[in-house]
Amino acid sequence: MTTLMIDSQFFYSLITSVFIGGVAGYLGSLMVTKRMALVGDAVGHIALPGVALAVVYNFNIILGAFISLMIGIFVIWLFKTGTNLHTEALTGIVFAASIAIAFLLLPSGDLETVLIGDITKINAADVVISVFFSIIIFLILKKIFPKMILATLSDDLALSQKINVKKYDLIYLVIIGVIVALGIKILGSLLIGALVVIPASASRNVSRNMFEYSYGGMLIGIISCILGVALFSIIGFPAGPLIVLVSAIIFLITFLLKK
Repeated sequence: MTTLMIDSQFFYSLITSVFIGGVAGYLGSLMVTKRMALVGDAVGHIALPGVALAVVYNFNIILGAFISLMIGIFVIWLFKTGTNLHTEALTGIVFAASIAIAFLLLPSGDLETVLIGDITKINAADVVISVFFSIIIFLILKKIFPKMILATLSDDLALSQKINVKKYDLIYLVIIGVIVALGIKILGSLLIGALVVIPASASRNVSRNMFEYSYGGMLIGIISCILGVALFSIIGFPAGPLIVLVSAIIFLITFLLKK
């Protein structure tokens, strides 16, 4: 019975990680292209107040993270429409306020789980939610990808093609928020940004075009998660740091291959 529970937990962790890692790597290729690599990391911290409330009141961490992120992202988008500040600056402001709120709410004993994740707490419902939303996000990203790239090159060029830049910026931020919320249990708020940035950066080292770049980021994200979860089951170290470490090693390999 115990073996069956362990096998089920490993299966839950692996499936959830693979789907989230894949779509995070795909999203990362867009974020790195838009020079917003650090936004994913900052957005991870915006999830903290909701995660803290979920821990204190014992409800699903993914739900808490999602609520906190949607509020934070709406505030960022609202400020962006009314100021000339860049997204990075506005994200930094909300990010700092979120950390302050979270540390006032969060019991000190739960700090490690919140910061680096705990895949042993992933259940069947988390798997279903993660797989469903990962597929939906991938399909949305695939549809808006060309328009987002065009907007990255030039707002004026995007407007000339009748692309509503503000609308797509909001969609883009919401997608980042959903990915971060889904990945909280795997990597925690401290490391989730790495799963978005490192696989995409590794792919960029060896890619010749956008197709290879975006799907390469997805593949590296998947491989990093498979190896990270496998190492967790063998040596028992936290899966989140192991996934990030594997992706960093892959980045180093692609960097050397580029040379």
